[in-house]
Amino acid sequence: MPRFQRLLSACALALTLATGAFAQTTVLRVSAIPDEAPTELQRKFKPLGDYLKKETGLDVQFTPVTDYAAVVEGLANNKIDLAWLGGFTFVQAKLRTHGGALPIVQRAEDEKFTSKFIVPADSPAKSLADLKGKSFAFGSPSSTSGHLMPRFFLMRAGIDPDKDFKAVAFSGAHDATVAFVASGRAEAGVLNASVWDKLVESANPNAAKVRVLATTPPYYDYNWTVRPGLDAALTKKIADAFVKLDPSNPEHKEIMALQRASKFIPTQASNYDGIEAAGRAAGLIK
Repeated sequence: MPRFQRLLSACALALTLATGAFAQTTVLRVSAIPDEAPTELQRKFKPLGDYLKKETGLDVQFTPVTDYAAVVEGLANNKIDLAWLGGFTFVQAKLRTHGGALPIVQRAEDEKFTSKFIVPADSPAKSLADLKGKSFAFGSPSSTSGHLMPRFFLMRAGIDPDKDFKAVAFSGAHDATVAFVASGRAEAGVLNASVWDKLVESANPNAAKVRVLATTPPYYDYNWTVRPGLDAALTKKIADAFVKLDPSNPEHKEIMALQRASKFIPTQASNYDGIEAAGRAAGLIK
């Protein structure tokens, strides 16, 4: 190949690589497990996305997904850079990526998260034992607070959901579980405490038709996780942006309220070892 052609080829290759690198570093692709209605997830993310764009200098694009598995696959296949995951979904992502998915921050509230078992307001049930023989609604099969940990604690209380409930349904999301119980589609259900509190505070009509029967012991739950191989400097910039959020700052107040967070703190994969152990004990991780 003549020297001039080699030079052109080298320039073309350099331009291609530069263009690819530029494309990769100008957009931050974000998603979240669909643990609430899609419209609610979009509402919660909008101000946070604007903030991350300002802090990182990147165009932040939020991509909703239809199920929990899609977020895990998005991280594993380099289609999502940053994702809001439940503890169990993080464990699944960690296993799927052979430890490559990295949790970077969590809300302070996620260090001691809980789930609420609910029944119709006029239910005679007084304890979890009274739910035997009833129909029951979990959230998503991959939900930490809407399935895994409640199942784990039910089994510790001597209740096998697969044998002791008359029927088991999966509503798909925490707010949907409340609707299931309120409408009589299930005689009991379970959802995370954060969504429950939000529904009560907003005077949700379905929440008014049910009551809390019991609350689980605390466990680690949600976090923000980055995909394997995300640039270390960008990862730090994202983590620092979250940790810097302060509800006493007027510019941050709405973001923190929508995220239901008092503050964000650094986290690490080992915080979710208990979730993985619970998943294996419940037979949800083989």
